[in-house]
Amino acid sequence: MGKNKKQLPLLEGVEITAVAAEGKAMARVDDLVVFVPFVAPGDIVDIRLTTKKNSYAEGKAVHFHRYSPLRAHAFCRHFGLCGGCKWQHLPYEEQIKYKQQQVTDSLMRIGKLTAEETLPILASKHTRYYRNKLEFTFSHKKWLTEEQIQSDEVFGEMNGLGFHIPGMFDKVLDIDTCYLQDAISDRIRLCVKTYCLTHEGYPFFDLRRQEGFMRTLIIRTSSTTGELMVILVFFYEDQARREALLTHLAAAFPEITSLLYIINSKCNDTITDQEVHLFRGKDHIHEEMEGLRFRIGPKSFYQTNSFQAYELYKVVREFAGLQGHERVYDLYTGTGTIANFIARCAGKVIGIEYVPEAIGDARLNASLNGIGNTLFFAGDMKEILTSRFIDEQGRPDLIITDPPRAGMHEGVLNAILLASPARIVYVSCNPATQARDLHFLCRQYDLKRIQPVDMFPHTHHVENVALLIRKE
Repeated sequence: MGKNKKQLPLLEGVEITAVAAEGKAMARVDDLVVFVPFVAPGDIVDIRLTTKKNSYAEGKAVHFHRYSPLRAHAFCRHFGLCGGCKWQHLPYEEQIKYKQQQVTDSLMRIGKLTAEETLPILASKHTRYYRNKLEFTFSHKKWLTEEQIQSDEVFGEMNGLGFHIPGMFDKVLDIDTCYLQDAISDRIRLCVKTYCLTHEGYPFFDLRRQEGFMRTLIIRTSSTTGELMVILVFFYEDQARREALLTHLAAAFPEITSLLYIINSKCNDTITDQEVHLFRGKDHIHEEMEGLRFRIGPKSFYQTNSFQAYELYKVVREFAGLQGHERVYDLYTGTGTIANFIARCAGKVIGIEYVPEAIGDARLNASLNGIGNTLFFAGDMKEILTSRFIDEQGRPDLIITDPPRAGMHEGVLNAILLASPARIVYVSCNPATQARDLHFLCRQYDLKRIQPVDMFPHTHHVENVALLIRKE
């Protein structure tokens, strides 16, 4: 017979003193550091511990004795549940202050580095409706709040369409209004949900048992061209019902310029390995930037905050310091957005990316914009970027790298040192892994400048651009 799990203690009247990593805040109780989400420095709360280790604990605030004067009103009723926008309770000017601190703290603590010049963070002009892509999940058993359980909603409609509860792969919070994307996103999502609930044969997905028809809904919008892409993902093919739903959606929203669908019968929701079918319109949309047009397909990576992407790329271009003759390697190029953006200022730009479809879009984007000095390669970065590749393509004067959150493989870092460009511009969405990689690169480079950029208001995420110059 198993033992009953020991009840962790309630810590009463604890003052929150600082903002910590992953969007949480921090308090100290004697020698114990406690991490708590959805609280602000200056709050005095009772904390129910959920995890306790030797040197730290995690918990949640169950009662507020005093609210911090720093607190702001959370404008979304889903705040605290859906996992997005974890900093709505902080004024925006406080958010960007903590993001700047996060970047410099990571550099000092993890990288043991201090930049010669740290520029003030670039705040986002838009703090709501700034995303150009959202993905929603269908669930046959939506997450219920305490209020819903008390109101006996458990006996009502249980299908939901929304976002995953953090840390619970099979729990989905039904969303009525989201402030991250243009309002048409809400209208499309609610239209699809209503149609499926009022017509037979559209069961929402059971994530545990892997059954059901309706799986996910992806909406992509263009902030510059007004184009609109909708992708519906089904678990199996049912042509009659699929076509009925898609036809209804196309009639209800003539604004949709790209209506696509996918039949995904595998265990996970990723679509990178799935065939995409065009139902109506085009199979892509476009974004525009300084007269350049960028083609975006259903699998394409594009910065999800289009407005701030432009500000970010301008920083990259400034740090690059191009004179017009340089050979540039653009690592993790995605759809070639940075490569094509800077191409007019360089002699030649060589982009490398893992996803073949993204490289296809990068080449199309170069052709679409009449850019003739770019060259793109698809494959694993550490396998492509070798001494032989460098010999064949020429030693770069500049390397721009924009890796995923995990940062760069040690093999890639060694290849960069082997290539030995005069400058490196490192763009990162994760200050911790960036700091680790910069520590490695600073064997041969000096960290000259950093520029934090806020791409995601109301979250703890921050982008950072670092400029390294080869040591003399």
